Amino acid sequence: MKKREPKVVNEQAPSLAQALHQNTRIKDVIDECADDLSSVNTVLKQQLADDVNGIGVQSALQTSESVEGKVQDAASQLSSVNQALGEEILERGVLEQRLELIQIQEQAARHASFHDPLTGLPNRVLFNDRLEHGLAQANRHGWTLAIMFVDLNNFKGVNDIYGHAAGDHVLKTVALRLKDTIRSDDTFCRHGGDEFLYLLLEVGDEGNIAAIAEKITHAIELPIESPFPSEAKIPQISASIGIAIFPKDGLTAEALVKSADEAMYKAKKLKINYVFAQ
Repeated sequence: MKKREPKVVNEQAPSLAQALHQNTRIKDVIDECADDLSSVNTVLKQQLADDVNGIGVQSALQTSESVEGKVQDAASQLSSVNQALGEEILERGVLEQRLELIQIQEQAARHASFHDPLTGLPNRVLFNDRLEHGLAQANRHGWTLAIMFVDLNNFKGVNDIYGHAAGDHVLKTVALRLKDTIRSDDTFCRHGGDEFLYLLLEVGDEGNIAAIAEKITHAIELPIESPFPSEAKIPQISASIGIAIFPKDGLTAEALVKSADEAMYKAKKLKINYVFAQ
């Protein structure tokens, strides 16, 4: 014989379920009382039609009064239950709204702690976390990864001539373009000011990396419309990129970022789009 599994009983059923169950039981009582009253009324009608001594009528009336009391009591209980149900449903609705608001606030706080408030890109905290994770994976699986240090050229002139509002507009526009150029597993972050870092996981040879760098510089160099009606467009922005590759240019996150930073300054000095660390 197959052994029967023990039945699991939820000893802490939700109060709404308990109230609904009680409501159903009360409804059954009311239905029963309604049937009793129907039977009593039938007897009363018959007794009155026969015009007998009234003993049966008196008994029937007593029964009717008893049944009437049961119905009134059941109706009162049902009213209390329904009121409790309404209050609990309202309370649960308020609690659910509060919980949803708390969750939204927590998500917003979490996003703010790991993202740049101006551009929406990951900040250095999130970037460093992903870089450390990427290095661990690269060490474990023998992968190659790369870091690009991206610095905008001519950005200071935009701030000086058109103001910080225009500078912010440029940074946000560049950030949107960078998001469109990266692969799904890679990470772009705003390092600070007009500097960005790009983490490329599982990259191929330097030719593939160079092609990505060219794509990034081309996207940045596209004309940027001015946020002000009086100006047709912002002066052209370009970028200098330094590239460091793991493991040849550094074994740690700090060493890779430093190598990429030094290569970026070399690219800026030579006035070329990108330079690989050496």
